[in-house]
Amino acid sequence: MHLFSKIYRPALAPLLAALVLAGCATAPAVDPVAIAAAPAAFKENPATNPAQWVQSAPAEARDRGTWWRVFNDPTLDALIERASQQNTSIAEAASRLRQAQALVKNSEADRSVQLGLGAGAQRQAGANTTNGSTPAKLFTAEAQLSYEVDLFGRLAKATDAASLDAQASAALLQSTRLLVQANVAQTYLALRATDAERALVRETVAAYRDTLNLTQRRFNAGDVAEFDVARVTTEVASTESDALALDRQRATLEHALAVLVGDSASQFSLDNLDNAEWRATLPTIPAGVPATVLTRRPDVAAAQSSLLAAQARVGVAQAAWFPSVSLTAAGGFASPDIGDVFKWSARAWGIGALLSLPILDGGRREAGVQSASAQLDGATAAYRGQVLTAFQEVEDQLASLRLLAQQTQAQDQAVESATRATRLSDARYRNGYISQLDLLDARRSELRNRRQALGVRSAQYQSTVVLIRALGGGWDAGMKTGAETGTGAVAVAQTNTR
Repeated sequence: MHLFSKIYRPALAPLLAALVLAGCATAPAVDPVAIAAAPAAFKENPATNPAQWVQSAPAEARDRGTWWRVFNDPTLDALIERASQQNTSIAEAASRLRQAQALVKNSEADRSVQLGLGAGAQRQAGANTTNGSTPAKLFTAEAQLSYEVDLFGRLAKATDAASLDAQASAALLQSTRLLVQANVAQTYLALRATDAERALVRETVAAYRDTLNLTQRRFNAGDVAEFDVARVTTEVASTESDALALDRQRATLEHALAVLVGDSASQFSLDNLDNAEWRATLPTIPAGVPATVLTRRPDVAAAQSSLLAAQARVGVAQAAWFPSVSLTAAGGFASPDIGDVFKWSARAWGIGALLSLPILDGGRREAGVQSASAQLDGATAAYRGQVLTAFQEVEDQLASLRLLAQQTQAQDQAVESATRATRLSDARYRNGYISQLDLLDARRSELRNRRQALGVRSAQYQSTVVLIRALGGGWDAGMKTGAETGTGAVAVAQTNTR
């Protein structure tokens, strides 16, 4: 007994120390809720009662739903369907997901039994051969089997990290898809708003031309001076310039849509919308409570999965301090004559176990732990930053929609007054009661207020799309339109999530 202790105790000391450390060294636990706790309610939506809302379970790879259908625009529906199938950013994100899934399979393979076949031929001589300095041949055919015993969970933690990375990639795919869909909706709605503004400006050009014709007849009759003709001509040319600027803006938006739907800008066209009235519904989006944002937004889910993967990799780095145990077995045939290789008398086999524990590595393992810990700190900060950004985006759009609804009411009143002023000015000018300058001022005021009204309406659509994206998308029901609620503000209603 004394002899056994004297011989084996020094050899077992590193293993025993590692086993003791294995029970103590674990990856630091992280709690995403503690890192970034959600407030009870949105500041810009104080009327929300948390009891009215249903919290959805985390589902980072869940489809975000056909939320764009709430705008009731078939052209928009078709464009987003095309983008979902052909957009290059979505294709890139899908390929990254497949890569991550392949890495999971690769990590799982490290935990499985490895089996291989081998055959070889060699000719050698020397002290390690039975014939001494006489060259000898040896032919072998064998099967090798190996298995690494995961005593300290290193392989399991590596698989967990790879699986979490795959979950993050799945969430980023959905985030990319949601972003592309939102970009298509925003670009299309901006194009439709530009079309409406172009129609308004060209209608005003026609009105100015009518005034110019009337002024030209009066000038020919000697009733007005040439200065009046020049002034109206200036208004016609200036307004036509505005219309051409809008034509340029529309062309740029159309080209951007082409890229988003995966088409060539040279082949893509939406010219058939020029004469179609813009009747897209302005929906009202139930914002819910902030906690639902953390479960619905795919980018937040991706950040959380990356955080947990970083935690798992700390455990992998710590496990490098512990010994690894591998079991091996080989069986086959070996013979100096190739014709006798597969004879029963030439059979050979062997089994073995290997315990490996690095003692001195120049600080490599300690550096690995420090690197993994630093990555965990970075992932923690990134997750918290993503959550804070999510809340900011929702608050921004809630405030925008609330204020835009009030601005719409004020702007509608301004348009109504300006339209009436123009109508009265035109009648008085034709009867000779006011000067041409008064009529032009009235028309300029009406055009300016109508364009501002279109700008506010377009901003409402843009903010609505951004709010849907900020909330994580995914509604197919539970949304009310502005016509149903009587306003463009955010309504409070129960969410229905997919």
